Amino acid sequence: MGSRASLQGDLTMKGPAMWSLKGGVGLYLPHTEEDRQRMLATLGMTSTEELFADIPASVRLQRPLQLPPPLAELALQQHMQSLAQRHPDPGRWIRLLGAGSYEHYIPSVVEAVVSRSEFYTSYTPYQPELSQGMLQATFEYQTMAAELLGMDVANASMYDGATAFAEAGLVCCAHTGRNQLLVAQTVHPQYRAVLAAYAAGQHIEVVEIPCPQGRIDLSQWALACSTETAGVLLQSPNFFGIPEEVSAVAGIAHACGSLVVVAAYPIALGLMASPGEQGADIAVAEGQSLGNSLSYGGPYLGMMAVRQALLRRLPGRIVGQTRDRHGRRGFVLTLQAREQHIRREKATSNICSNQALNALAAAVYLA
Repeated sequence: MGSRASLQGDLTMKGPAMWSLKGGVGLYLPHTEEDRQRMLATLGMTSTEELFADIPASVRLQRPLQLPPPLAELALQQHMQSLAQRHPDPGRWIRLLGAGSYEHYIPSVVEAVVSRSEFYTSYTPYQPELSQGMLQATFEYQTMAAELLGMDVANASMYDGATAFAEAGLVCCAHTGRNQLLVAQTVHPQYRAVLAAYAAGQHIEVVEIPCPQGRIDLSQWALACSTETAGVLLQSPNFFGIPEEVSAVAGIAHACGSLVVVAAYPIALGLMASPGEQGADIAVAEGQSLGNSLSYGGPYLGMMAVRQALLRRLPGRIVGQTRDRHGRRGFVLTLQAREQHIRREKATSNICSNQALNALAAAVYLA
C-alpha cells in the first residue's frame, strides 16, 4: 500500500504513498508522482486543481484543512480509545431507546461465517455456476424468513425494515388495482416517512389512522376501510411495544377486499403468533436483531414474505432450488422482478440489490 516510513513532522514524498504534511495536511494515496503526472497528461492537465475548474473559486476552501498533526499507530489507537470511553456503549449501559435497533448477544459463529472471503466479497450472483455457495445461503435465509414470518415465500431481503414496509404498500396497490393505503400511527415514524415518500411518486393516497391510546382503535379502522383501500399497514408489537389486534384488523380489511401488511419484530416471534398465523397477507421486519450489530444504525436488512398468490408481486429477487441435467441439487435466481431484468412497465420495484451479507448473518443466527 505504500511507504513504511512513519508519519512524523514535516514529511516530503518518501514513497508511493507519502506526501508533504506541511500545515498539518496529509494524504495517503497508492500513486507515485509519476502515476499522477501520467494521469494528468492523459487528461491534458498540469495539476489536480484543474479538475475543479468548474467550481467557482469563491466557494472553494482557500486554506489547508485544520487537522491535528499525524500520530503513530499506537498513539492513534490510544487516542481513539480515550474518545470511545467518553460515550456509553450498550455493553456497559442499559439501552432503552430501541426504535428498531437493539442490542442482542451475537454468537461468535456468526462473525466467523460471514467473515469468510467467499461470502464477504461476493456480490450479485449473476452466474449461478460460480455462485452456488451464496445462492444456497440466500435460499436457506429465505426459507427461514418465510417460516419465521408465517408466510409461503420470502425474497432475498430489502435494504432495511422501512423500505420493506414501503415496498409492501406498493405490492398492495399493484395487486388490488387500488391507490389508497391505511397505516396506523403506531407504526415506526421512519417507516411511515419512507412509505409517504414512496407513495408520493406513485400517486398513492396514504391515510394515517390515529391511535390516541397507543394502539389501534378497531372502530376507526372499520369506518376508514372501504372498497378504495388497497391495503392496511400496521406494526405488532407497535412502536410503543404494544401488541396489536392483528386478526381483528385483518378481518376488517379482508371484508373490503384489502390486503394486510404487518411489520413484526423477529425476536418477539419466538413467543408471539406470526403475522401469517394472524391473517396477514404480507409480513415485513427489520432483521438487525438477528445476528447483526447496532453499527451506528446500519447497514441492516429488510425481511419480506408473502402468501403464494403474491409471489410474482415480490420486489427484489428470489433464489430457487432446482436440479441440473445430471440430477444434482442446485440453486438459481428464479425471479428477478426489477426493471433491469424485465420490461419497465412490468417491474415491481427498482430496488437493485439486497443486503446479502446482513441476510447471511441473520441466517446463521437463526440456524
